[in-house]
Amino acid sequence: MLEVKNLHKVYDGHGRRVTAVGDLTFTVPEGQFACVVGPSGCGKTTLLRVLAGLLPATSGEVTVRGTPVTAPPPDLAVVFQEYGRSLFPWLRVRANVELPLKAQGMGRAQRRELASEALEAVGLSDVDNAYPWQLSGGMQQRVAIARAIAYQPKVLLMDEPFAAVDAQTRADLEDLVRSVWQRLGVTLLFVTHDIDEAVYLGQRVIVLSASPTTVAEDLAIDLPAERDQLATRSDPRFTELRGQVYARIQQVKRAPAAEGASA
Repeated sequence: MLEVKNLHKVYDGHGRRVTAVGDLTFTVPEGQFACVVGPSGCGKTTLLRVLAGLLPATSGEVTVRGTPVTAPPPDLAVVFQEYGRSLFPWLRVRANVELPLKAQGMGRAQRRELASEALEAVGLSDVDNAYPWQLSGGMQQRVAIARAIAYQPKVLLMDEPFAAVDAQTRADLEDLVRSVWQRLGVTLLFVTHDIDEAVYLGQRVIVLSASPTTVAEDLAIDLPAERDQLATRSDPRFTELRGQVYARIQQVKRAPAAEGASA
């Protein structure tokens, strides 16, 4: 569903040339929930923006369903960390959710149906007439998620979407995203700096090296399909997997050049 081949991204400007992404190759099969982690500044957000068609690759290729990404693909949606900046404060919740559908030229009745289903899926059916600024941060992020799933994407990219909310809200949103993923069967790539979150959410964790970025490790998460915030995080296997990811990130932080060469 999502394929990355020998991806490089270089920034040029002000007399400097910075290689943000060194050489990335990986694939995400249809319907998989994959998480991406790595040390700070390793290019996680740059990677996601290239995958979404928001930044051009310097070299290499990204394809969605076999089609090269040169602009935002029609079958792909993104949920960003800055939910407050991604929602239009002068539009009510329902209008925010319907906006990309309206841009597609979809009829009013179908837009309302899809928006209602999406708002129900994220538990916001009762606030569809509110403005985003009237909602808590967690509820605003739910609106952003509802907008993404109403669009009915085949691929959903999420860029540290829960970093700005409190711990309890974060746990609720993690479970919400897993339930939405299971229900819709969407292919999901979730970028996070939180190791515990990556292990809890994903079927797989892709560990990136320090910049210039390569894949340092690709770890299958063999936890039960049904996850629970208490039971799963208390599972010895969860602790073991978390330790493996943490140790790998510490390795690439200590020796970025060596890791980049060997990955």
